[in-house]
Amino acid sequence: MKKQVTIVILAAGLGTRMRSKKAKVLHEAGGDTLLNHIIRAALEVAPAEHIVAVVGHQAEQVRASVTEPIRFAEQTEQKGTGHAVECARSQAQTASGLLLVLNGDGPLLRAETLRRLVEAAESSDGGAIVTTKVSDPSGYGRVVRDANGLVAAIVEQKAANEEQLKIREINPGLYCFDAGLFWKYLDEVTPNNAAKEYYLTDMIEILRRHVHPVSPMLVEDESELLGINTRVELAAADKILRARKTRELMLGGVTIENPDSVTIDVQVRVEADSLIEANVQLRGRTHIGTGCRIGTGSVLRSCEIGDDVTILPYVVAEASTVRAKASVGPFSRLRMNADADEGSYIGNFVELKKTKLGRGSKASHLTYLGDATVGENANIGAGTITCNYDGQKKHQTTIGDGAFVGSNSTLVAPVTIGDGAYTAAGSVITKNVTEDALAIGRARQEEKQGWARRRRQTAQPVLTKT
Repeated sequence: MKKQVTIVILAAGLGTRMRSKKAKVLHEAGGDTLLNHIIRAALEVAPAEHIVAVVGHQAEQVRASVTEPIRFAEQTEQKGTGHAVECARSQAQTASGLLLVLNGDGPLLRAETLRRLVEAAESSDGGAIVTTKVSDPSGYGRVVRDANGLVAAIVEQKAANEEQLKIREINPGLYCFDAGLFWKYLDEVTPNNAAKEYYLTDMIEILRRHVHPVSPMLVEDESELLGINTRVELAAADKILRARKTRELMLGGVTIENPDSVTIDVQVRVEADSLIEANVQLRGRTHIGTGCRIGTGSVLRSCEIGDDVTILPYVVAEASTVRAKASVGPFSRLRMNADADEGSYIGNFVELKKTKLGRGSKASHLTYLGDATVGENANIGAGTITCNYDGQKKHQTTIGDGAFVGSNSTLVAPVTIGDGAYTAAGSVITKNVTEDALAIGRARQEEKQGWARRRRQTAQPVLTKT
């Protein structure tokens, strides 16, 4: 790109057809908001400081949802697309370069299309707009071309004559203008229409009148230009985004056993030679290393998975780390910054919450470890729990290197199990255990001979209905 690009993204609308209390651009497809999708594409042609989002409805929530350091302008009254860009004038006006105007509800737009649009505008006097041909153009503004193939006008459906209504080339609302010319003539846009709004489309005819024609740039794939107005269209966009993602991963060397069954968010990263089984969900910013296997039905959200990790079926993990060569599952849960170190093993029905499980340590089954730190090569027996909550606040449990926690141990925090120490099965541990010691915290077993027989003999007979 030869010229500086400034981008205005129109994101102020309510979106009444969504039938939602939430602003339209806050709805999600492919694991992120509609607005964040368009911002990511915009960042491919302009830096964040040259991108301005025009917000209006639920402005504070929209600002808070944006993950990039862009700028904002506010449209307090909804008076049309031309008025929305006018609201961004103080943030976006430049004497030269290009002004790219995008819609905040178009999550399928590709960065390559934006680059093509910028290149087309650089070689045109007034700028360029995206067009596409659709089988049913109802509801869209028709693109009327002149004898040279340039855009003569964009005619809204209500104002179109019989011949214009037959035109299948439509305006999806993506523009790239010469910035100096745009700001010079913007004040000529007037609300002389039935809606009494300022239409950005009027700029095409205004620039042409001043002998600065605008070029059309045809995009063959109309689905890329889908604007979201209903929940049906939102679901369609979600499906397309996820199909793109699975294709991207497979072309990058990832095996996905049943691509139609998985749900993978657009910001997920998976390295080559990993395998994703059916019905897996990879959410948020999850990153999976090379040589991993992610089992059927597992749900990982914003997790960091190291190389050669095995995630067995039906693991649920969020904001957690599993390091190289570790194994987790089946039916395990990791949450709130749980960290399974290299070569560790977490078996079925084990939950880790704010817990670090050390290198080579094992918690094989039926265990809850909360607010705990477990050293290296420790063994946590079945049924072990850390009692980390006293009804008012949480407490820490520390288990040392090489410790052996017997099955069904109850560790009442705050408590420390020293390096190499043992706890006997069935113990309730309320005091620190020194290294290499054996702690037994259970009542001595007693046996009363004949007690069961005497109880049966003195028990009242049970009456049954006949």
